[in-house]
Amino acid sequence: MKVLGAILAGGKSTRFGSDKAMADVDGRPMIAHVADAIAAQCDAVIVVGRELDGFMCVKDRPAPDMGPLAGLAGALAYAADNGFDAVLSVGVDAIGLPDDLRVKLEPGPAYLVNQPVIGLWPVSALAILDTILASDERHSMLHCIERVRARAIVFDNPPANINTRTDLEKLGQIL
Repeated sequence: MKVLGAILAGGKSTRFGSDKAMADVDGRPMIAHVADAIAAQCDAVIVVGRELDGFMCVKDRPAPDMGPLAGLAGALAYAADNGFDAVLSVGVDAIGLPDDLRVKLEPGPAYLVNQPVIGLWPVSALAILDTILASDERHSMLHCIERVRARAIVFDNPPANINTRTDLEKLGQIL
């Protein structure tokens, strides 16, 4: 199975207060940690929702500022157009992803409980996402999960989810 790694990075980092993709985590930008964590598990890695030097970047679908579901739709469309079978999606703020994330989520569709942006999605799910995003239905990951019938996966040691400066400070104490 050919899997595309997709880092969803289209958010405005409002709660964080600045660009969290570039926030320093142990001497490197947060996005570099996330990219390294999924690169070994995927055939290629893209960043969705923003332009960033050094990465293949894809736009949200159908438009920006529609949340993580539009980022996932953009990744799935890119995957479909480029011969991938599935997308391993992660947020730009998911620090501490396990080396066997993909294996833990197989077979897809599957997602991490409490962090539904982390998931393994077959390209065939794109039609459902497009339908949701073109409708008045809730444009949420949880609604997508229901519609796609994704399996919930629980990790004993889930990755950190950095939403605020306080979250980053707590992570720094652990590292």
